[in-house]
This record gives sequence, structure tokens and C-alpha cells, in this order.
Amino acid sequence: MMGAMTDPTGPDEYLLTLDCPDRPGIVHAVSGFLTERTCNILDSQQYGDPETGRYFMRVHLAPLDPTVTADLLGTEFVDVATSFAMTWALVPAAERTRVLIMCSREGHCLNDLLFRWRSGTLPVDVVGVVSNHLDLGGLVEPYGVPYHYLPVSSETRADAESRLLQLVGDLNVELVVLARYMQVLSPELCRAMVGRVINIHHSFLPGFTGARPYHQAHERGVKIIGATAHYVTPVLDDGPIIEQDVVRVRHDQGATALAAAGRDVECQVLARAVRWHCERRVITNGARTVVFS
Repeated sequence: MMGAMTDPTGPDEYLLTLDCPDRPGIVHAVSGFLTERTCNILDSQQYGDPETGRYFMRVHLAPLDPTVTADLLGTEFVDVATSFAMTWALVPAAERTRVLIMCSREGHCLNDLLFRWRSGTLPVDVVGVVSNHLDLGGLVEPYGVPYHYLPVSSETRADAESRLLQLVGDLNVELVVLARYMQVLSPELCRAMVGRVINIHHSFLPGFTGARPYHQAHERGVKIIGATAHYVTPVLDDGPIIEQDVVRVRHDQGATALAAAGRDVECQVLARAVRWHCERRVITNGARTVVFS
């Protein structure tokens, strides 16, 4: 079941992910390469997209020979990857992704991610929190995570984003999570961080733009609300979708109840998206994603 906790990984296990133009022989080439190097395939998932003509694969493997290291596998896999024009990555399965969380004044997604990280159920290392407000500093303090205050205005936006990119570099940040960060990132920043920024927003209220969307939804009598987690691109809220979920609401639930239900589903959807990204289960496929269970 997607979203469930995975079994602990050993120190000598690796994740190989790849995508390439689809043609015969890909599985044979990859599995043959690993077999020749006495690697045990613990799990393998693949998908060929008939619309884009691309092939996607995620392999969880464990070398049985201690002399077969990640560096050796990576060096020798280059020939296979080149012959199939693959985009690929090989990383230790137990490697924890270094994450920077960004927020504004709403703390539900931030608190949920911090709790999951601290309790050991989210395979990340939270290396900092960035906010354009001071409101959530007290929430973050007990977790012992540095809180970086970066105010943003039309006059200071460029400087704030420059400082953010410097922070990303200084902290070796691999993933930025927008946990209800209520600022639009510039196209330049989006391009600099392509595939490395995940956002959460209310997805099933597309007709309710601007402030107080749940109040607008209540006034229109909606029966379903939800949330979408997606990668950030220069086009606002148009990036490849990673995860979505919904919850049904009743006619007797007011705007406050709708907002509470929305906060719950936002937390769940964002946490799943971050987990799957960090477990190398998500591969972009043009404007869409392939998400392996």
C-alpha cells in the first residue's frame, strides 16, 4: 500500500532509477548487468508509457560481493546507460534526503512534517526552516531546527531569493518543501531548482482563487475538497502532480469545518509526496509523473 512504512534498508543496499526511450532489451540489459556483478534484486518496478514512448524503472538491489561498491556499479553502468540513452541515478537506499521547509503563517503542514521527521517515519534530514514571517518560530524551536527569517516584498524579492539559494548551497539542500509558503517563486528560482521543490495546495477548489478559498467553497456548497502536491515550475500551480487526495464534506459543515478538513488532507498528501520523492519513487514524465508503489 502506498504511504505505508517501508522495511528498514541495509547499509549496502542501493536504489537505481532510470528513464529512457522505450525499446526492447532494457530489462534484460539492467538485470544482466546486476547479475554479472552478483547483485540481488530485492524489488523491481517498471513502466513503459505508450503515449510518450519512454520507459521508467526503479530497482532496489543489494550486492552480495562486498567488493562491489556503489562507485564501481556507477562507473560500470555508464556503458549500459549510454547505449539506451538513459537518465539515471544510483544512490544508497538508506540515504536520507536533506530537506529545507518553507512556510508563512499556517503551521499545520510544517508541524506535521517536523513530527514525522522527529518520530522517524519520514526518511529525511530537516536542515532548516525558512519563513517570510516570524510567527512559527516558537513551533520550530522545540525541534532544534534553525529558523531563518527571510521577509519578502516586491522590493526585496530578488535579494530574498538570492539568500535562499545561498542557504540551499550552504546546507547542501536536496529538496525544498513549500509547506503553505504563501509566496510565488520567481521563474528564475524555479528553473534553478527544477525537480527539487514540492508544493501543496487545495486542488479541488479550482474556481475559488484568492483569499479564503474554503469560505468561498462553503458559500458554493461544495461536496468534496482535497489537496494536490506537485513539483514547482515557472507556471503557477502547473507542475507535475505527485499525489492527490480528497475528503467528502456535508451540507451542515461550515467554513471552519471545511478548513479543518482541508488542513488534514493537505498534511497527508504533502507527507506522502515528500516520502515518495525521497524514496526515489517519483520520476517526471513530461508534465506528469510516474510514481512507483
